[in-house]
Amino acid sequence: MPTLYRNGSVLTPTPAAATALLVDGGRIAWIGTAAAAPDLPDRDVVDLAGGLVAPAFVDAHVHTTDTGLAITGLDLRTARSLREALDLVERAARASRGRPVLGGGWDETTWPEQRPPTSAELDRASYGGLVYLARVDIHSAVASSSLRAAVPGLAGLAGDRGDGWVGEPDAHDAVRRAALAAVTRGQRRDAQRAALRHAAGLGVASVHEMAGPTISGEADLADLLALAAVEPLPEVVGYWGELHGIDTARELGATGAGGDLFCDGSFGSATAALGEPYADRAGDDRGWLRFDTEDVAAHIAACVAAGLQSGFHAIGDAAVDQVLAAAELVTARLGHPLCPGHRLEHAEYVRDPARLAASGLTASVQPCFDALWGGRSGMYAERLGPDRALALNRFADLAAAGVPLAFGSDSPVTGIGPWAAVRAAVGHHDPAAAIPLEAAFAAHTRGGWLAAGRRDEGTLAVGAAATFAVWDVSGRPRHASGLPDVAATPADDPGPRCVTTVLRGRTLHAADDATPRA
Repeated sequence: MPTLYRNGSVLTPTPAAATALLVDGGRIAWIGTAAAAPDLPDRDVVDLAGGLVAPAFVDAHVHTTDTGLAITGLDLRTARSLREALDLVERAARASRGRPVLGGGWDETTWPEQRPPTSAELDRASYGGLVYLARVDIHSAVASSSLRAAVPGLAGLAGDRGDGWVGEPDAHDAVRRAALAAVTRGQRRDAQRAALRHAAGLGVASVHEMAGPTISGEADLADLLALAAVEPLPEVVGYWGELHGIDTARELGATGAGGDLFCDGSFGSATAALGEPYADRAGDDRGWLRFDTEDVAAHIAACVAAGLQSGFHAIGDAAVDQVLAAAELVTARLGHPLCPGHRLEHAEYVRDPARLAASGLTASVQPCFDALWGGRSGMYAERLGPDRALALNRFADLAAAGVPLAFGSDSPVTGIGPWAAVRAAVGHHDPAAAIPLEAAFAAHTRGGWLAAGRRDEGTLAVGAAATFAVWDVSGRPRHASGLPDVAATPADDPGPRCVTTVLRGRTLHAADDATPRA
């Protein structure tokens, strides 16, 4: 049955004022003023009550199961000290009644102790239980003694420090696989459902799942895609991050053989690959590159041949340069540029935006990284020094060069929060790196759809897919574009309340489980 949404404001590409839209068959059939709405004998009517109808958000980089486990389990992002984190572990262990305790989000750089927990401390807090706690960037973790004992040969793997902390390139992968193996299929499904419902409640109609053999697993992605296909949940666009894993990506129904295909690590764990050494590390420590450039190029070429998107996790400048060099090798061998759609995840330290633009790669970026760790006194400055810290996440430079942008959260690294990401992009620590509100909103809506190859989503126009969110904007400052002026609100403001989220005409979220009808 057609549905008329009326008595609000509709954000359209044209300047004409619109207060209503008609949805029929999953598409927008009409947009205009409520007084001019088509008089159909059989239609449902939704009163927008003054709400703003805008394209729904896309979160272009998510780890859904981890996000759900943080929602339903142990989230240490709020811990203000090592002692507080251990207290939270103890409470979780008591509540778990012997089941494994999985959590994450800790960041030792914000604690007065300036160090992570040890295995011995986790053992005491958990009464000897199995504990896995990922650092906020999910590139290192701490593990209890029982979890360490479940990984044969752990002490001989690169990245194992012996005191509970495990990092890249090998130790963390092995420990994480063992920890995820302890999660039952039912727990995984509950976590995935919780994460997707949470996203829908924030106006997100689609998430790009960054799966892979070490970060989640084949069964995790298969279950997630199946869940989203049968329940009223945001669409999941799957990416499988395994070098040369073309066949697996196809079998799983993934859009791309890429995503979190790690060329390097992270700044927080001091494993992102740099051209110059870390400022806070001894010697010539520049992080690491996981692959040879020829292997990266071979993966891109295989994806092109298979008609799949390729994509790589690249944070440090050396990693970004490696992916660009590989893309240039493939372009030279093909005799033509790469088709649009291939991706560079994070792309934090881009020394030559014009080179990235020429590659044709989309930059899938996370503005809240700068909000949390940027500036001259944040974690980036601690790791790299203040000058290099201000060279990171320069969205204005990328946009000016013509690099397509898609915004995401990397949840649970930062929480799903689209308005917070828009605010972070508009209010970058360096104003010269910020982008306008309209551009930031577009990167978090249409930019995400385009990054997944969906060209008929992300705009409110007749004939387009009926994918949108309704926002309560009462009492909020408005920008000339019609959007909420999030730059004019306090940093801790969560943004407008999402009243309704709709994906191709299907309601995913209705505030208070009720959509007002006239």
